[in-house]
Amino acid sequence: MSSYKHSVTLDVSKCKGCTNCIKRCPTEAIRVRDGHAIIKEDKCIDCGECIRVCPYQAKKAIFDKFEDFADYKYKIALPAPALYGQFEELDDVDYILTALLECGFDAVFEVSRAAELVTEYTRRYMKREGIEKPVISSACPAIVRLIALRFPYLADNLLPLVPPIEYAAMLARKEALEAHPELNDDDICVMFLSPCPAKISYVKNPLGVKKSAVTGSLAINDFYFKIRAKRKEIKTPLQLSKTGIIGLNWAGTGGEATSLFSDRYLAADGIENCIHVLDEIENGTIHNLEFVELNACNGGCVGGTLNVENPYIAKARLRSLRKYLPISRNHPQSEAPLPEDIFLDDFDKILSGVGKSALSEDRMMAIAKMSEVESIYKALPHLDCGSCGAPNCHALAEDIIKGEADEGDCLIKLRENYGKRD
Repeated sequence: MSSYKHSVTLDVSKCKGCTNCIKRCPTEAIRVRDGHAIIKEDKCIDCGECIRVCPYQAKKAIFDKFEDFADYKYKIALPAPALYGQFEELDDVDYILTALLECGFDAVFEVSRAAELVTEYTRRYMKREGIEKPVISSACPAIVRLIALRFPYLADNLLPLVPPIEYAAMLARKEALEAHPELNDDDICVMFLSPCPAKISYVKNPLGVKKSAVTGSLAINDFYFKIRAKRKEIKTPLQLSKTGIIGLNWAGTGGEATSLFSDRYLAADGIENCIHVLDEIENGTIHNLEFVELNACNGGCVGGTLNVENPYIAKARLRSLRKYLPISRNHPQSEAPLPEDIFLDDFDKILSGVGKSALSEDRMMAIAKMSEVESIYKALPHLDCGSCGAPNCHALAEDIIKGEADEGDCLIKLRENYGKRD
């Protein structure tokens, strides 16, 4: 059993045993057994695609509640830039930041602020000699997990810098301790307003850091109505925002890559498109790329399953919001070396945090079982209909070898064998 704490879960009482989720899961982590779906934790990357496609709302994300952190003395909100795109007729993000204070937070620290710093540090990192190219962004936890699970040979290409959510929490804690010396670190609660389940899972299982500076994660669609209600009461917002165009751009596809001021980049969204891109990189068929930005959700973070607004509408609103903003409001010292705390300090954890999906720990035994899988697969109808409860015939063959299914689960084979007996 994987020790990874997932945020995507299944409500068995609502599941009808349809095949929508098994067909769309990018890592073949779902099966239908005994009339309902089951999620194989060692393969799940918490991308939320099953939540998006389930017609019965049987898949859901587990997230924290604001009330769970009532005992903390000082509460800091980390709003993702995608949050601003959820509100109509918004011409100033300070209304949302002020509303968060009215909701009970003691301070706010925009993730987009940290994103602008990470952008500058990424530019400097890209100038280093001897790094693996193309560098692949590590900002989307679902993509990092996907690489670790399906493309481990590309792990060295991942950008070894902490993602904006983590850096924002680190800086928020530092600011709070400087402003309130009577507090200690344990008094501070940092809560991220998340647009997707993958980032909620990141907080539970930080990738590349020993312990996340984020205390918990709230879902945007769960906290949205509280913010909206408080926003309506605000006449004159506090001047809180400290972000520019670059920071807001991170909410949508291409926002990170285009800010690097290089035309040798690729930006893709949608988990299936990202898999195709990673296949091309691994096969060596994509050339002359410096940087690759991949977002599991369509449209980027604005397309996360925990948002409330259509991603294209949200992106249009963000485009309007950034109209009068400077390019960036956050600039590290120009000549200073990269700070030590910007680097991921335990990068091997990215690989070790993913459950083993091999047929056997023993290499020779695994090869023998792979041969058995192919033999069984050849005898299957290759229709990939999903009626057996597996996403395709090859996955069924693997399940048979693992003892999780048998050939009789294939309705086509069952019908053929029944006909032969007649």
